[in-house]
Amino acid sequence: MSLKNLSATIKIPNILKDKLKNKKITQIYKRFEKSIDLKERFIVAVSGGPDSLALAFLSKIYSIKKNLDTKFFIVDHKLRNGSTDEALKVKRILRKFKINVKILTWVGRKPNKNIQSIARIARYDLLFSKSRQLGINYILTGHQQGDLIENFFIRMLRGSGLKGLISFADLSINLEDNFRILRPLIKIQKKELIYISKSVFNFFVNDPSNENLGFQRSRIRKLILDLENEGLDKKKLDLTIKNLKCANDGINFYVKKNIKNNAKFVGKKKTYILNKYFFNQSEEVIFRSISFVLKKISGRYYSPRGKSISDSMVKINSLKCKRFTLGGCFIEKINETVFITREN
Repeated sequence: MSLKNLSATIKIPNILKDKLKNKKITQIYKRFEKSIDLKERFIVAVSGGPDSLALAFLSKIYSIKKNLDTKFFIVDHKLRNGSTDEALKVKRILRKFKINVKILTWVGRKPNKNIQSIARIARYDLLFSKSRQLGINYILTGHQQGDLIENFFIRMLRGSGLKGLISFADLSINLEDNFRILRPLIKIQKKELIYISKSVFNFFVNDPSNENLGFQRSRIRKLILDLENEGLDKKKLDLTIKNLKCANDGINFYVKKNIKNNAKFVGKKKTYILNKYFFNQSEEVIFRSISFVLKKISGRYYSPRGKSISDSMVKINSLKCKRFTLGGCFIEKINETVFITREN
């Protein structure tokens, strides 16, 4: 679609339309547009880095073209000096481009260890809370191709299973029945997103934690660069991840079938009732089915650690199984039926 056709029936502000005259930016936008098919309003998570700023620009054009109400939020974790000023600066810059960003502040005690992991959970909690408040089902994040590869190595070092290894390969994650995270930049290279940020905003935030080798992700990023120098072929690695995803999709088919046939959700009581056949499946299918149920009941983004779920499977199979808690849920076995309810 030409720029003329793109703006023929909609009114894109001149300050944004002028940027679309850049052929490279327009080509990236077309790829972005093909990666999502949204017909309802959505939230965009902004951080100030080149990835999220590019996402803000691309999603703003998309929302205007599709006539969708879109909300933009930036989370101020207050983990380092100047984070609030930084968030305000990002807000001011985006406002010039008709992108209205609101700041969500993480209030509470800050961690001394596992900082990045805990901060990430807090960020999603704030975004999910706002999504529920506004009645919006979709959140767009700025994860790009490099994040997919980094996540693959991080999960591999943790001993993750198939699902963990390809977790970023999916365009979306189904959190609840109608609640999804979309990653429309996952097939776009970081250098392209940097190009958009520089060309459109002439600005992006450099997060100092990205260079801090005290964080695992920073060390993994350096490792990948070293492996590239030794001949790592990202295209072949991407093919490996795609092949693993195909195998993962096959397992998910049986997980959905197991939940549909052997589990009953009682919405009013926020309870799942699992019959004995629920556990008459392969270990991986049972594992994922329980993980899904726990997330559904608790409303949490992350399911419990794999070992905790595996231990729960052993407890459930025990003849002396007593009521116990896991992932914000109560699990109780009565005869051959298992009840999973929300803890609070």
